[in-house]
Amino acid sequence: MTTTTARGDGDRADLPGAGHDGLGRGTAGGFAGAVASEWTKLWSVRTPYLCLVAGLAMTGVFTFYYASIARINEYPVQPVGNAAASSAVIVQFAVVVLAMVTVTSEYSTGSVRASLLWVPRRHLVQAAKALVAGAVAFVAGTACAVVGMAVAWGPFGGRASFEAGTAVGQVLAVGLYQALVAVLTVGVAFATRHPAGALSILATLLWGLPSVLLGLGGPTLAAVNDVLPHGAGDHFMRVGTDAPHAPATAALIVAAWATGAQLVGLYVLRRRDA
Repeated sequence: MTTTTARGDGDRADLPGAGHDGLGRGTAGGFAGAVASEWTKLWSVRTPYLCLVAGLAMTGVFTFYYASIARINEYPVQPVGNAAASSAVIVQFAVVVLAMVTVTSEYSTGSVRASLLWVPRRHLVQAAKALVAGAVAFVAGTACAVVGMAVAWGPFGGRASFEAGTAVGQVLAVGLYQALVAVLTVGVAFATRHPAGALSILATLLWGLPSVLLGLGGPTLAAVNDVLPHGAGDHFMRVGTDAPHAPATAALIVAAWATGAQLVGLYVLRRRDA
């Protein structure tokens, strides 16, 4: 279905994100208005709050377990941030759900038609959703990393080190990875339009496929995993491990996946509309 995009100027002051010019006249919100609208819609439902709480809870449990195993098995001393970085393999799915519902909930209720009427330029709607989801995921990722380090320090029992510069770098790296996962998710959600389809693709890409490749083993399969989103992301989040890519290269690989998903999502959005 193709939505109608033409509206009278007099209607714009009533649109989400629209403002006033100080003389009582309505002004179009543009991209800033689209971002404001997406921000308001995101926090008007309970899902983001539940995802953030779930992410923090999973971080606490995973990092406690990770550090305890490192102490029990007497692993070599490693940066305490490695526990938080490793927890991203689970916590990323809280981010996936948070970002996915910004798109799929509107398709399931039909409210996407209203969004595309308020902001007729499709790429601005998609960019606004990606920006809001990515920003929230970045903050959530950094918060989870800080909590994960704090939780893991005690259970490590001396099997971890702490350097301020390394810790800050890992906190920002986890936040960046989660932000890119959110942008990737928004693109996949626009391409599939359905939560089951989007979640199936993302679970396979971010967890299922890496598990199979690493489980089967071998240098070729490991090399394939190194260019998948989580495989590459792990290389710039964790410190002191063997990595085939420099951290900047690994970050660019994840960014390339997110960009590719956005392009596919935009293509589908323009082809099929609402």
